[in-house]
Amino acid sequence: MPKQGILAIISGFSGAGKGTIVDELVKKYGYALSISATTRTPRAGEVEGKNYFFKTKEEFEQMINENKLIEYAKYVDNYYGTPKDYVMEQIDAGKDVLLEIEMQGALKVKEKFPETSLIFITPPNVSELRRRLEKRGTEEKDVIDRRIKRAKEECLYMHKYDYVVVNDDLDECVEQLNNLLKSLHFMANNQKQLINEITKEFNIIK
Repeated sequence: MPKQGILAIISGFSGAGKGTIVDELVKKYGYALSISATTRTPRAGEVEGKNYFFKTKEEFEQMINENKLIEYAKYVDNYYGTPKDYVMEQIDAGKDVLLEIEMQGALKVKEKFPETSLIFITPPNVSELRRRLEKRGTEEKDVIDRRIKRAKEECLYMHKYDYVVVNDDLDECVEQLNNLLKSLHFMANNQKQLINEITKEFNIIK
C-alpha cells in the first residue's frame, strides 16, 4: 500500500525560532514546505513556485471562489493563501507537508481538514522570548514590547494545539519534531486508507 503523506501546521510566537526549525526539517529530513500564493509583487531574487506562487488579484479571487485555497488572508491590500492542489499533490505523492502559519489560519485549516496536526513552538519561558527578540538587534524596544504583547494574546491559542514543543536547543528541538512528525503516521486519522482496506477484507468473509 503506497504511503500517504500528512499535513502538519507549525506555529509559534515571533522569536520562538519556528522559521529556522522548519528550514532545518526541510533541509535535513526532506519535508515538503507548503508554498503560499500571493498577489504582492515579487521581490528581488524571489522565484515563482519556490518562494511563492505569484497571482493577480483576479486570479487569486478566482481561487477563493473555486475553493482552491486551504486558507487565506488579506494583509496591506495583498492576498496570501495556501493552494489546496499543491498541498494535496504532495500528500498523495507520499510527502509530509509542513505549513508555517499563524494561529487563526491554523485553526481554520483544522476545521476543514481535521486530520491536520497542529504543533506550537515556544521558548522555555517569556524572559527567553524577550531575550531572543532583543538579540536580533533589528527592532526598537517599543516594537519588541508590541511583539511581547501580541505573544500574550497568542498564548490563548496554545491549548487548542495538538502538540506544544519547547525550542530550548535548536538541534534537539528539530530532532524531537522529526520524531513527532514520523509518529503522526500511526494516528488513526492518518490510517484511514489502511482501516478501510482491512474492513473491506473482513466484510468479504462470510
